[in-house]
Amino acid sequence: MRDRHAIIAALIVFFVVLTFPIWYARAAGTTSRGPEPKLPETEKTCVMPVEYMRASHMKLLLTWRDDVVRRNVRTWIAPDGKSYKASLSGTCLRCHANKAEFCDRCHTYAGVTPYCWECHVDPASIKGSGT
Repeated sequence: MRDRHAIIAALIVFFVVLTFPIWYARAAGTTSRGPEPKLPETEKTCVMPVEYMRASHMKLLLTWRDDVVRRNVRTWIAPDGKSYKASLSGTCLRCHANKAEFCDRCHTYAGVTPYCWECHVDPASIKGSGT
């Protein structure tokens, strides 16, 4: 029982260290929510529900890539029955034309560098080039 004070002090230090990120974020006024991308003003619906697109848009894009490049299937039928052109440039970027305000916000926050732009062209770079 002589170590009682040392054990209590160690538990307090452990608790403070364990919960430090929570207290620090609260004191700094930050939240753990990611950035909110600027949604298009012209369209009210997407090819899939917003929740799916936030979590799994890359799966959809990879499916489209495989269908178009490997199987020559250029039309994608959404679960609601609507058909879309399976195209990042022709479908997605038609509504989400500002890459910096839409794509880059979340990708920068998540620390990922998608390889989409190795083949696809950012629409803003075309408009800004004078061509």
